[in-house]
Amino acid sequence: MPIISKKNRLNRNYLLQKILKSNIWILFFISLFPVFINGQAAPDFSILTDKAFQKLYQNPDDCITYSQSLLISDKNPEHKIILRKIISQAFALQGNYVQAVNISNQKEDESQNENLSHFIQLFRDYNLADHYQNLGLYNQSKKIITGILADRKLLKSIHVMERMTIAKLFQLQAINSSITRDYGIALQYLDNSNQYLDQNNEENRIIRQENIIFRSTFLMKLNKLEESKKLLDQVIQDIQNHGDPAFLSAFAYESLSRYFFLKEDYLTSLQYLNQGFSKIENQPYNDMKSIFYELFAKNYLALNNDEKYHYYNNLYTELKTKINSSKKEGIQYIVKLVETYHHKNIEFQKQGKLNQFKIATAIILLLIVSTTAYLLYESGRSKDLKKQLVFFEKLVEREKAISGQGDGVKNEIQKTVKNQEKDSPKISKEKEDEILQCLKEWEQTDNYLNKSMSISVLSAQTGINTKYLSEVINNNKEKNFNGYINELRINHIAHLLKTDPAYLNYKVSYLAEYSGFSSHGAFTNVFKSVTGMSPNTYIQEIIKNKRS
Repeated sequence: MPIISKKNRLNRNYLLQKILKSNIWILFFISLFPVFINGQAAPDFSILTDKAFQKLYQNPDDCITYSQSLLISDKNPEHKIILRKIISQAFALQGNYVQAVNISNQKEDESQNENLSHFIQLFRDYNLADHYQNLGLYNQSKKIITGILADRKLLKSIHVMERMTIAKLFQLQAINSSITRDYGIALQYLDNSNQYLDQNNEENRIIRQENIIFRSTFLMKLNKLEESKKLLDQVIQDIQNHGDPAFLSAFAYESLSRYFFLKEDYLTSLQYLNQGFSKIENQPYNDMKSIFYELFAKNYLALNNDEKYHYYNNLYTELKTKINSSKKEGIQYIVKLVETYHHKNIEFQKQGKLNQFKIATAIILLLIVSTTAYLLYESGRSKDLKKQLVFFEKLVEREKAISGQGDGVKNEIQKTVKNQEKDSPKISKEKEDEILQCLKEWEQTDNYLNKSMSISVLSAQTGINTKYLSEVINNNKEKNFNGYINELRINHIAHLLKTDPAYLNYKVSYLAEYSGFSSHGAFTNVFKSVTGMSPNTYIQEIIKNKRS
């Protein structure tokens, strides 16, 4: 082995040090290379959720598959809550409301929940309000959102996700207001929603487009048809320029078809319906499909095409029945979840139990009195005329109440006071008045037109237990639950016949189905018992008055 001199060793060490110094920056970047690689392998969560939200409007099945894959790999509990909500929305668009409620309400380990951020607490409240609205529980949705938006500090938030959620809450509240026909207020809520859509991402853009379509719909209700049409033309072009997602495109064309239906241009309305339906025909957007089927049926009915009317009406009835069944199950499921989560009943559960024997006796007596009064009332033709006069007086009062004059409300309160003087109330006057006010708000939603309406469904929608509802309806509406619902339906269809000429062309069988009755005969019998005349006679009277 050769011997290395001390001088050579010193030269070699000097050379190594020089090489290291000259390449130190190269070594530094080499050491950082794994960091860059890892950074590229983990894209930002907001980018992933933005993509999932896009898929929600393109194909709900793809959205569920994609979001579930993210859910499995992501260990962050807050991320899981957001992903579950997106999956839940996809199930809701399919009309699967039980699964929608179930997936978004799955909980993580309770020890982790203590460390959840303020945003996630807000997001959970939004989630519940959204579920209530999807299930038709508009009052509950409205109350939750009103409570959230009362927080002025929240409304000043600069947190990106909080602002996005606030925008969605204002959009939900706009829809809630439209249910009670407060279209001016609904438009204001859409303005508020747009103020919080200040991020340049796909989710913000989609919500903005939805807001435009909702705005056009509300403007149609306010009879501002041309302004509505202009917005729809613009948003359809914008949607086409950004990938033409199936759901948004169908939603816009469905609204445009309504414009032409109101203009009585039924062929053009059908043209846009076909164009919109082609976007979702092979997609599982069942809730949206039921809306298209109903509009197809209405257009073909107006064109006197009975064959196609019956075809689409059957499709609508079958799908709507399936969706309503799913909603009913979803309502029962979410009520149980809320009761379990909050460890308390929804409302009035702390009240004492009612005396069942007295209630049953009161109901039987009311039925006997009502039946006797009905038989006496129907004993002569002159009594029918009197009933017609009473009905038309009530119809005038109802129209005044809708226009804001409120005379009908005053009469109802006076009537309630008289009933309270005659009958000893089984609940406090304050609670009875509160229930009456809640019923008055519910009557503005048109939920009573649903064929599956029952006192248990009404209980879920209003948050009032069935016993209180039964007692208050019997004591203050002067009829049992079925009579109360049937009178609301008849008043509604009578009002439409008087104010919307299109309904005068519809067959009685369609009016019966639209009003929520199970058969033509049942509708005719109830119509005559409420108004004092048959549906055909009523329609002929309206046509005669319009011509004179």
